[in-house]
Amino acid sequence: MINKSRFIVLSFALTAFSGLSAQNDTTFIANGNPVIQYKYTADPGAMVHDGKVYIYAGHDECPPPKEHYLMNEWCVFSSPDMKTWTEHPVPLKAKDFSWAKGEAWASQVIERDGKFYWYVTVEHNTIPGKSIGVAVSDSPTGPFADARGSALVTNDMTTEYTKIRWDDIDPTVFIDDDGQAYLYWGNTQCYYARLKKNMIELDGPIIPVSLPRFTEAPWIHKRGDWYYLSYASGFPEKICYAMSRSITGPWEYKGILNEIAGNSNTNHQAIIEFKGDWYFIYHNGGINTAGGSFRRSVCIDRLYYNEDGTMKRIQMTTEKAYSKRIIRLELVKSVDNRFC
Repeated sequence: MINKSRFIVLSFALTAFSGLSAQNDTTFIANGNPVIQYKYTADPGAMVHDGKVYIYAGHDECPPPKEHYLMNEWCVFSSPDMKTWTEHPVPLKAKDFSWAKGEAWASQVIERDGKFYWYVTVEHNTIPGKSIGVAVSDSPTGPFADARGSALVTNDMTTEYTKIRWDDIDPTVFIDDDGQAYLYWGNTQCYYARLKKNMIELDGPIIPVSLPRFTEAPWIHKRGDWYYLSYASGFPEKICYAMSRSITGPWEYKGILNEIAGNSNTNHQAIIEFKGDWYFIYHNGGINTAGGSFRRSVCIDRLYYNEDGTMKRIQMTTEKAYSKRIIRLELVKSVDNRFC
């Protein structure tokens, strides 16, 4: 029997357990990329709240050597210092939406007035195609529950712009300085709409956004007077971005921010500021030898700006630029009996 009070694993020894859901808090120290090496995580969204970083990610569960997306739940990780991380019990699953068929794709969480709203991509049960739902919780770690009992955006709401069934994916949400909230999303076509203050209803029409070579994964952030709209472009995907003085544009294309992330056709980012530094959070397929486009892993690298406000290209690393230590993974909390 393994001592459950302290369980240390070096390198990738826990990848065999990547299909397990978190049942208890698990704390680990990550000193390299991928940050999370004991399970496969993808499509990160991130939030800073009360001195902690929270990463919300999908869970790639496709067993090797199979090659398809298998994602049933989302995971949440928190850190006070970008080094020591805690995975909390699974806070939300696709099946928690009674109107959804499944497929826990990309998502983002945002706080407003003491509540936490989680915008997610799922497959609708009765309306063909992908849809966007929203869940709510009183805690950033959940548990979360369906806030509406129905989808916020469904595929039949955007057929004017594209006929594909997967264009309503990858929601990102931003609350502007005047308190107005905006939802951006899309695949092949980017969209945005205003949100009502209750954060669970659209407040106006769906508006298309013109961006060069847009594929998916929009993310909005602001620094100073500039708004930044980053997104996945092409396939395999790079991350490109545009800038504007307004949350609604017009957007001026600025070029590539991140090159193709190793061993992954997709590229999905979150950008946050934490304790005065900026970070680029993304996924790659970098866990050898079973990683890849269907078994992805969350990574973090520093983000830097030029004097004119443009962003410098991301330098992807395996050893964190702000750590400079040998990659290791240390679990310092209890593990359940499946490790015995």
